[in-house]
Amino acid sequence: MSIKLIAKIRTDLGKGASRRLRHADLVPAIVYGADKEPVSVTFEQKELRKVEAVEAFYSSVLDLEIDGVAEQVLLKAIQRHAFKERIQHLDLLRVDASQKLHTTVPLHFINVDASEAVKNGGVVSHIANEVEVSCLPADLPSFIEVDISKMAIGDTVHISDLTLPEGVESVELAKGTSHDLPLVSIALAKKAAVAEEEVATAEAPAAE
Repeated sequence: MSIKLIAKIRTDLGKGASRRLRHADLVPAIVYGADKEPVSVTFEQKELRKVEAVEAFYSSVLDLEIDGVAEQVLLKAIQRHAFKERIQHLDLLRVDASQKLHTTVPLHFINVDASEAVKNGGVVSHIANEVEVSCLPADLPSFIEVDISKMAIGDTVHISDLTLPEGVESVELAKGTSHDLPLVSIALAKKAAVAEEEVATAEAPAAE
């Protein structure tokens, strides 16, 4: 999914200027990286609110147009109002199509309802909801799937168990096998475990 953002160059800088922009329903932002000078820009609050609800906004290469000039960027930071549903500021990193980038990608845990382990009393524990990857911008996936249906009670899925798209590498695994972090596990629910133990105790032959 391609997400396009339209921004305008911002010349009025400073905290006072930022407050005025926000009162006018504009969002200040900074665009930097790719060996170019940082550029201060503004977005319309209502347009950002439309795309921020889309998961791909946080993990995909975004098509940015600044006063008619096209660039590709990644969202690196987003600042929100403490209690209002408003965006206060964005940090956007330019990407170079010929250079690998490091960013996080969300995990989608699928087929939970089809899991025999869950049907038999297993409880899914999410240890991580995203993984850090390295790849060229064109190869960046919006998400990576983890199939829960293939897990048994007692199983744990690690980064090395993921099926990464072609051209995508795990940043953690590149550091060595000791960085093969767990992502999700299935354990028997406490009540079910206690019940099994009681059954086993009852069926055990009495000591002579």
